[in-house]
Amino acid sequence: MDFEYLDNFEEKMQEELLRLCRNYKMLDDMLLCNDDIDERWKELAPEYMVDAVEQIRDYPTVSVAWAAYIGMAIAWSWDADWERYKDMSYKSLYGSQGFDDMDEHIVGTMLGVSLDSAEAKEIEAIIRRCGETAVTLIRHEQIDPQTPMAFHVFARACRSMYRIGAAIELKRLGYHFEKINLN
Repeated sequence: MDFEYLDNFEEKMQEELLRLCRNYKMLDDMLLCNDDIDERWKELAPEYMVDAVEQIRDYPTVSVAWAAYIGMAIAWSWDADWERYKDMSYKSLYGSQGFDDMDEHIVGTMLGVSLDSAEAKEIEAIIRRCGETAVTLIRHEQIDPQTPMAFHVFARACRSMYRIGAAIELKRLGYHFEKINLN
């Protein structure tokens, strides 16, 4: 496996998604993140990938975009009560229709945002745009489908989307980077 290629692809995708989020005023210049949230993806990713891979053919944007909603849920749980939520199961993120309405369950139930509000529509719009951008970037790589490399590129795209979702939620919760003067 060409890990240098994968690392470069992921970095390029992360920068493009961050640029898009900045343009829509959803994020600032830096990607908000922390180790707790990043590490949680390693635990959730295998189950997510099983669900997402099934969606690629018919719903390619959904297959990557739902990772951003998971990032939002984990960032919310980190802020709310990490000790209580740090081990919540992947399936607890499902909506009443399982994977299909995970987005609405996370936004409406977990984040407490009314699904018919302007805020919910704004969240849905930026995650959809990011998902579409991720799919376009994957396609530009022109990797043979259903190969190990295609899977790894897809997995890196999902991780990027997860991190974008987490950053969006952290900003929504009021977190931001500040320069500190060490003098």
